[in-house]
Amino acid sequence: MKRPDNHRHLAYLTSQYPALSHTFIRREIRALRDEGWIIDAFSIRPGSYSSDDEVTSEEAARTFVIMTRRAHVFAAAHASWLLTHPLRYFRAIGLAARHRVPGFRAAMLAAAHFLEAGLLARELKRRRIDHLHNHFANSAATVGMIAAELVAITWSFTMHGVSETDYPAGVLLGRKIKAADFVVCASWFMQAQGFRTVGVDQWHKFHVVRCGVETRSLPARRQSGETARIVICVGRLSPEKGHAGLLRAFASLERARDIQLYLVGDGPSQRDLERLGRELLISDRVHFLGSMSEAATLAEIARADLLVLPSLLEGLPLVLIEAMAVGVPVVAPRVAGIPELVHDGRNGLLFTPSNWTELAERMSRLLDDPALCVRIAAGARRTIASEFDIRSGAAKLSQLFGSVPYKRPRRRGRPLALSFGLREAIVFSTLAMLIAVAIALRSGSSSPRPQPLAGSAAAGER
Repeated sequence: MKRPDNHRHLAYLTSQYPALSHTFIRREIRALRDEGWIIDAFSIRPGSYSSDDEVTSEEAARTFVIMTRRAHVFAAAHASWLLTHPLRYFRAIGLAARHRVPGFRAAMLAAAHFLEAGLLARELKRRRIDHLHNHFANSAATVGMIAAELVAITWSFTMHGVSETDYPAGVLLGRKIKAADFVVCASWFMQAQGFRTVGVDQWHKFHVVRCGVETRSLPARRQSGETARIVICVGRLSPEKGHAGLLRAFASLERARDIQLYLVGDGPSQRDLERLGRELLISDRVHFLGSMSEAATLAEIARADLLVLPSLLEGLPLVLIEAMAVGVPVVAPRVAGIPELVHDGRNGLLFTPSNWTELAERMSRLLDDPALCVRIAAGARRTIASEFDIRSGAAKLSQLFGSVPYKRPRRRGRPLALSFGLREAIVFSTLAMLIAVAIALRSGSSSPRPQPLAGSAAAGER
């Protein structure tokens, strides 16, 4: 495919890449590469993925992982910046020191961010990267912002869910928006959350671009071959996902004896959920499948009769998009960006968050009405094809990446000057290097063996 006339060398940075909980990032990068862009992937920590996934394993091998480098590599990178661009270096120190919440732990984290940013910036310069993009406004975005300042390139990030507006990430969100050249939002809801953290003069930076799926590569829906109906829920087993409410709603179904509930994913709430299942006398019909690969998860979705998302907190979950694309009817809560995807009665059913009686009613309605399921599945496929295909999202991102200047412009009205004292700079740099040594002593230079994950995880600080 012909590369855009204003193409540049792009870099993507996330806290952990590749990861099954963030498969949409890998899909996005692949779609942009198909558009003709050169994209290098960077990750703070080693990826976590199914070792039998050859495509993801190849992507992991291509990814530059910051935390696997030895302490002397960090030291060399920082020494290089200090000797060649001292003003930029001290300004980056000031940015790292100021971009944090109060407290000693936050100061240590800020030093770690600066440490990582110095190495990342050197690698960005070595590869002649023109623009850096982050997914999620979390710690990795802080590292990306500092690195872009140090290497003097443009920078942007994508906002996904409400965890990015919670403490501590939410306190720093407005500053990140002001530093960014543009901000991508996965939903109109998240754009609204971004709007309220900055002045109107920053609103022009926002662009809504959906996280899409590769509709052509998704499995076809198929019958399970079992007598019982199957309800599936995919997501991390943690309190905010609302699994306890789902179990109560499931137990209240009049026809529950003919229905099986499959839970894909693991997490800290599993033992409590297993205990609750026994108390509700439904443990023989609730199956904890644990973490599964992307392909296996999609296969389980494709053979289900219904996908339910009971979450109390969400952004715009990819699992809903995937299920709707496959043609599996969905029931989801009216939270955050979900109503932008699921239109009640047309392509899915919605319920009031934490109203488990209403959730049970919605589940019964779909399980008892095959004709409604057919209509909803058809509407869901139309929605995904028109708005959530990965190719349309990549085309919009391609335009955005092509619209920003090649180099970061000098700040208007602000001369290039030190904003941080020399003594403070020395202390901060020393602290950063001590962290690097501690990391090297603890983890060495080898990467941990990747492990499979399933479901979507909220973005947050490390």
